[in-house]
Amino acid sequence: MNSLIKLELTRALRNRKFLFFSVLYPSLLFLIIAGNADASTEVDGSGLTLPTYMMVSMASFGALTAVLMGNSERIAKERECGWVRQLRLTTLPGRGYVLAKTASAAVVSLPSIVIVFVVAAAVKDVRLDAWQWLALTGAIWAGSLVFAALGVALGYLASGDAVRPITMITYFGLSMLGGLWMPSTTFPQWLQDIAKWLPTHAYAALGRSIEQSQAPQAQDIAILAVFFVLFAGGAAWLYRKDTLKA
Repeated sequence: MNSLIKLELTRALRNRKFLFFSVLYPSLLFLIIAGNADASTEVDGSGLTLPTYMMVSMASFGALTAVLMGNSERIAKERECGWVRQLRLTTLPGRGYVLAKTASAAVVSLPSIVIVFVVAAAVKDVRLDAWQWLALTGAIWAGSLVFAALGVALGYLASGDAVRPITMITYFGLSMLGGLWMPSTTFPQWLQDIAKWLPTHAYAALGRSIEQSQAPQAQDIAILAVFFVLFAGGAAWLYRKDTLKA
């Protein structure tokens, strides 16, 4: 299993296109959105300046990109070309394959989080206590496991040709409606009511609570936990179904 994890990490780090969109793209978006905002520009109803608010949004978006886009397409294509079937002939357990995919995506997601933080601190002068930086990194990194499970589920749900549009719709839908690209407080009220039940909204809310030195809302933690169970359960069921078909 360790050999497969090393192979997955090497493949991920060699994919320049994937690294750009998962590591550099979120930082560029942060500069585009928060570039002209000054230290006094606050997001309505949040108590946070726009740069501080969007820093968490873009760090969450980067981690989401790495674990969701990275897992779904590769798994679907590997199923289609017979690589997964070949692995089943080895002593590698099924959970080892899923773990390798999750580990490689998690390793790539960490730089995307850190780079957004560095850009925010260096360019927009975002300042937090040391414990807040560490807690933010840990919370966003750990929370990305929810979407890693979703990526695995989508990879087993669709074929190689169909997985990209399905993943892209899911990816952009969760990002936009969850308030990662723009504050959800700018949405119409009916859309805000929908957004607060999405995992991406709860995901970013964890980081914003840390920025405000507050404990995370129980509702946000519960939403993430429920979606993780749903996504992980769906991934496990689809994996077993795919195994029986093989």
